Amino acid sequence: MAADFWSPVKLSIEIACVSSVMVLFLGLILGRLMAHKTFKGKAIVETILLLPLVLPPTVVGFLLIVLFGRNSPAGQLIEWIFAQPVMFTWWAAVIASTVVAFPLMYQSSKTGFESVDREIEQAARVDGAGELQLFLLVSIPLAFKAIVSGGILSFARALGEFGATLMFAGNIPGKTQTTPTAIYTAIDSGNMQLAWLWVASMIGISFVMLLSVHVTKR
Repeated sequence: MAADFWSPVKLSIEIACVSSVMVLFLGLILGRLMAHKTFKGKAIVETILLLPLVLPPTVVGFLLIVLFGRNSPAGQLIEWIFAQPVMFTWWAAVIASTVVAFPLMYQSSKTGFESVDREIEQAARVDGAGELQLFLLVSIPLAFKAIVSGGILSFARALGEFGATLMFAGNIPGKTQTTPTAIYTAIDSGNMQLAWLWVASMIGISFVMLLSVHVTKR
């Protein structure tokens, strides 16, 4: 029972952690870029970046299969490099979690960077700071609360991802079976005790994550 319980929980946390690192990296770069740039078609680009937030998870999963499936150019390239397809692997779960969690990180970091006083950044430039120094030592510290909030929410979203993961990564015990997909399997097989344990663990982790966001915003 203990092994059956902890395997999906451990896998979910591992996938959410790796996904959060990828989301943080992409969210910071694109958030800063979109906060300070104005160009034709910006609204369309932003809409595309935020689409995973409102699309049904099954639609996201379907699009991932189209983009990274064995018949797609990207899928064939990945299979050629790694000698195996990406679908139904640990990395497929990471990709699915990253896609659905990214909009939360992007929106939070963009809001944080927009709140940074441009005069402070300009003063740093006058003092000789390069763009990378400005980004790392001025912009990020000033937008830190928004970035941390976005990171926590993204982690919680990646941890709870179900639909896209089920379609793209499958539900393979010990390999791609995360806690949400394990709950689905447990209910389907009538194992309500195990399902309740997983549900309680997800509620507990999610509660701590949301509480951390409120504490960070103070």
